[in-house]
Amino acid sequence: MHNLNFRIATLDDIPILCELLIQLFSQEVEFVPDYEKHEKALEKIIKDGNIGDIFVAIKEKKVIAMVNVLYTISTALGEKVAILEDMVVFDSFRNQNIGSQLIKFTINYLKENSVKRVTLLTDGDNYNAHKFYEKQGFNKSSMVAFRKSL
Repeated sequence: MHNLNFRIATLDDIPILCELLIQLFSQEVEFVPDYEKHEKALEKIIKDGNIGDIFVAIKEKKVIAMVNVLYTISTALGEKVAILEDMVVFDSFRNQNIGSQLIKFTINYLKENSVKRVTLLTDGDNYNAHKFYEKQGFNKSSMVAFRKSL
C-alpha cells in the first residue's frame, strides 16, 4: 500500500482514536462505546509509555488504524510482556493489508524494546479475527480468560 506510514500515537490523535474505538466496541459483545472513557484511557496511555503504546497507521496524513498495547512483567518469564488490548482498522480501509502491516510494525517495535511475549483476547465467535492473528504468527493458548468487574 502506497503512502502508508506507522508511528506511535500522540495526544493530538485522541479524537480519531476514539472514533476507531467506537467502531470496535460497537461490534463487540462485552463492551459498549463511551467516548469520554476512551478519551480518558487513551490520554493516560499516551502520556505514560510505561503503561503502554498506541501504534497507528497513517494514510494521507490521517490515522486509519490503531493497535493499543499495554505492558506488564511476567513472573513466568521474568521479563516485560505486552497485552494487545485493541486493534481496529476503519471499515473503509479493511482488506487492504493495513492491519497486517500495522501488526508487523508493532511486533518489530516490541522486539526492539525487549518485550518477550504478546497476549491478546478476541471474541470467541470472531473467526475472522482468529484467522487474522494466526496468519500473523499468534497461536491459540490453552489458557481461558475469566473476568470480574469491580
